[in-house]
Amino acid sequence: MNSVLTMAERSVPRYTSYPTAPHFSAAVGPQSYAAWLATLSKAETLSLYLHVPFCTELCLYCGCTTKAARRRAPVDAYAEHLAREIDLLGAAIGGQRVVHLHWGGGTPSILGSDCLIDLVDRLAATFDIAGIAEHAIELDPRRVTPELAAALARIGITRASFGVQEFSPRVQRAIGRIQPFVQVEAAVDTVRGVGITDINIDLMYGLPHQTIGDVIRSAELAASLEPARLALFGYAHVPWFKPHQRLIEDAALPGAAERVAQMRAAADTLEECGYVPIGLDHFAARGRDMVRAARVGRLRRNFQGYTTDPADVLIGLGASAIGLMPQGYVQNASDAGSYTRAIAAGQFATAKGHALSADDRVRGRIIEQLMCDLAVDLDATEPPADFSAELDEIDALSAFGIVRREGRLVIMTEMGRPFVRLVAAAFDAYLPKHRARHSVAV
Repeated sequence: MNSVLTMAERSVPRYTSYPTAPHFSAAVGPQSYAAWLATLSKAETLSLYLHVPFCTELCLYCGCTTKAARRRAPVDAYAEHLAREIDLLGAAIGGQRVVHLHWGGGTPSILGSDCLIDLVDRLAATFDIAGIAEHAIELDPRRVTPELAAALARIGITRASFGVQEFSPRVQRAIGRIQPFVQVEAAVDTVRGVGITDINIDLMYGLPHQTIGDVIRSAELAASLEPARLALFGYAHVPWFKPHQRLIEDAALPGAAERVAQMRAAADTLEECGYVPIGLDHFAARGRDMVRAARVGRLRRNFQGYTTDPADVLIGLGASAIGLMPQGYVQNASDAGSYTRAIAAGQFATAKGHALSADDRVRGRIIEQLMCDLAVDLDATEPPADFSAELDEIDALSAFGIVRREGRLVIMTEMGRPFVRLVAAAFDAYLPKHRARHSVAV
């Protein structure tokens, strides 16, 4: 058991991409992005992600690229530059078909109802969005009003994702996010009342002063709202990267054994409530599209987490947003100032990226398949590759009961599901050479 806990404390990426963002470089810039866009064919479908890096106030646990906006002017200015970036994309790839649209942050609704409507109208005038399969937005339950809900319905939102994290008042005080259950329930009812019935709820374990009883109660309360999906994330304490997290005392955080126990207790509770575990940290109601996608091997993973998004290309708009082109990854400047200056100058705000090699593509497919399907057949890789050293590492991990292999078929055990990032890391060619500081495995 102690060995398993040691593994839980290992620092590994979340693998929402491969290579992961710390390995992006300035070798890919605005000119590279423009050239890559120019090669897209009209047959290729798009997924659009719009990042809004502002919140009304900053929660202490937050690891997102965002900041508190105390004045309206920076938000309005940012929205104007998002509109200009849409125009830049329109000049390059206007008319392309969009199948998924996702608003993230931050708190995207801080833009306001009129601004959201204007931006979606601009997207509709720039791209073919008539056949969107999913239009999702991340919401703060404390900021949902009937007016906002009406605007969300007006722009065609089909899925609302609520950041809940934990319902315990004690833990909420410790993380600077007070939102009683009745407030969350009212927010969910408000968006359902305008026809947005696909609800996602995010929960967390490993928070300061959190107990096993807390996570069980929070999982039960979240399930009582009957969301289509739930996500169960481990709190990533990275104060060297997010300085505001220094306000959370290390002594208040649960240790490795408690984190693992909290994760298992919450997962067991959600399964007892009828939810199907998906990949590493998602749960879906039976009969939903994510369950079907996982069953037939169509589940995918990107910077929004697990998704059923079938798009060929991911386009990121806004500060820090990441896109995936056939040639590789592109990321906009992370700070809003650098982003807006680039867009105001009439050029893309690409600050870094990564051109994929043939080896990257093979390893990326293996890692994504492990993260999504919890198994991968190395004999099915194209082109065939040796992976002897990687299999030696898998064999070492198998001694702890988290993974097994049958020849070159690598299979996560049910006990090993929470440790899938460790197994994926065995195929990460960049990790041994440049160990960025990541969050713990569980």
